[in-house]
Amino acid sequence: MIRNYSVDSISQYNADNNHPTLHPLVSVIDFSKAAPRSWGSEIQRIKFHYGLYCVYLKDVKCGDIVYGRHTYDYQAGTLVFFAPGQVSEFEIPAQAYQPKGYGLVFHPDLVHGTSLAKALATYHFFSYQSNEALHISDAERQVVLDCFSKIAFELSQSIDKHSKKLITANIELFLSYCERFYDRQFISREHVNKGVLARFEEQLNAYFLSDKPSTLGLPSVAYFAEQLHLSPNYFGDLIKRETGQSVKEMIQNKLIDVAKDRVFDGDKTVNQIAYELGFKYPQHFTRLFKQRVGNTPLAYRNLN
Repeated sequence: MIRNYSVDSISQYNADNNHPTLHPLVSVIDFSKAAPRSWGSEIQRIKFHYGLYCVYLKDVKCGDIVYGRHTYDYQAGTLVFFAPGQVSEFEIPAQAYQPKGYGLVFHPDLVHGTSLAKALATYHFFSYQSNEALHISDAERQVVLDCFSKIAFELSQSIDKHSKKLITANIELFLSYCERFYDRQFISREHVNKGVLARFEEQLNAYFLSDKPSTLGLPSVAYFAEQLHLSPNYFGDLIKRETGQSVKEMIQNKLIDVAKDRVFDGDKTVNQIAYELGFKYPQHFTRLFKQRVGNTPLAYRNLN
């Protein structure tokens, strides 16, 4: 059985976790203050529909997260991020348990007109899958708790003209630290990342050796991310850190290399080559080829 639960009201979320509402648009949650969770033996999953930005730091094993088609073993010492519009499922253990850990939840309306509004678009981890959660060290955990403490302090003060600026500035500081911690995680998981890079390169080569370009079209970042069981943003960030190039640049580089070889096939027109490579419109192929090579496909054939 699946029960649906909407996370779109700060006051309701506070009430559900036994917290007072100190600000209508943001809250810091200490889950140890919530009542023990007991959903009944017949309930196995709860589907969360997020209307808020939510960041969770859990200190106890409390079930698995199912996000998309992947399951993540939600262990203690991890940070997971959700943004408005996302949906996740939590696999809840049959026995009652006391939640522990902390959460930061804030409404999109909080950030309007602040620097955080622009910064949120750069924090790709809000659209990572749950199996790409941030695993933090004890020292990093303390930084997270310090940031939560500063936000909680501001929430405990009377709301004045400085409140919004200070609260959003501290949220932005926290998220910037998370960005740093993710960079560290990419480095510490280098052997895993190189495996992803190798598999991506293999799949990229295989794509253009098959008939997929003519049947499926030009490959996208999302296509290869799906093949590698990663979210597009996590995949893109990983490849960028490993190679210094974006996935799109690597795809285009491979495309141009293949195109250069095929241009020399005098039995095929430029239009035929364009369609074989996955272009819907040959002029788009000609334009890209000229931008990257300096000559049109036909001129390149004649020069060589």
